[in-house]
Amino acid sequence: STQSTGNLSSEMSTPSICEVGTRLLQEYTNKTPQKLKIIAAYLGYIMVTGIIQFIYCCLVGTFPFNSFLSGFISTVASFILGVCLRIQVNPSNNIVFKDISVERAFADFIFAHGVLHLVVLNFIG
Repeated sequence: STQSTGNLSSEMSTPSICEVGTRLLQEYTNKTPQKLKIIAAYLGYIMVTGIIQFIYCCLVGTFPFNSFLSGFISTVASFILGVCLRIQVNPSNNIVFKDISVERAFADFIFAHGVLHLVVLNFIG
């Protein structure tokens, strides 16, 4: 019985983290449309901006609090709007968003950003 478990473990080897990461990157590069890659880059930028703001707040302080809060809310809301845009533009979601064109989704994204930034500017004071 020890021989059969030894053969089983050699037949079913689990891939390493490097192999999984390489495969994930290859699949993402080959199968993801350019529009979604651009939106993903935007989401990455927004996430890094929010992280930097949070680290700055922890190191330096929150004075003036309204400025920190409005900046952080702006990054979080921008990230959420970007995720919504990515979901609507994704070709695999055409069944769910069949009545919404790519142009309409982008126009909604721009309009929502305009409203968001008016609220943020009003909150700063």
